[in-house]
Amino acid sequence: MPTDEIRRVDLTAAAADLLRRLAGRHGPLMFHQSGGCCDGSSPMCYPDGEFLTGEADILLGELPVPGLGRPVPFWMSRSQYAYWKHTHLTVDVVPGRGSGFSVEAPDGVRFLIRSRLLTDQELEHFELASTQISAMTNP
Repeated sequence: MPTDEIRRVDLTAAAADLLRRLAGRHGPLMFHQSGGCCDGSSPMCYPDGEFLTGEADILLGELPVPGLGRPVPFWMSRSQYAYWKHTHLTVDVVPGRGSGFSVEAPDGVRFLIRSRLLTDQELEHFELASTQISAMTNP
């Protein structure tokens, strides 16, 4: 659900619809993106606070979902962020069974990340423009 606000992560309308249904069953929700193997490369959705975050994680953004009383926090492991810091993420939902740990698994769907490179404007906004230039000149 893109807006004019510059964000690191957004939702599709289908993902927002699913989050509203899941929040009705589980209460407030959160995402965590670990970047591990298998389902670790998919965003995992948990009741908020069920997955403990710490120094090894960063809060990438808070996803506003119309109809929910509060945004859904999106956390990512710092090690994964090191690989994905130059990308914009969009949380989508597709048919298929994902991990048994993510709350959408019993519904026969799974959350999925769609990504694109950040624009020059976004790189500047997130203060990443200099790191991109540095990486290109110092391989």
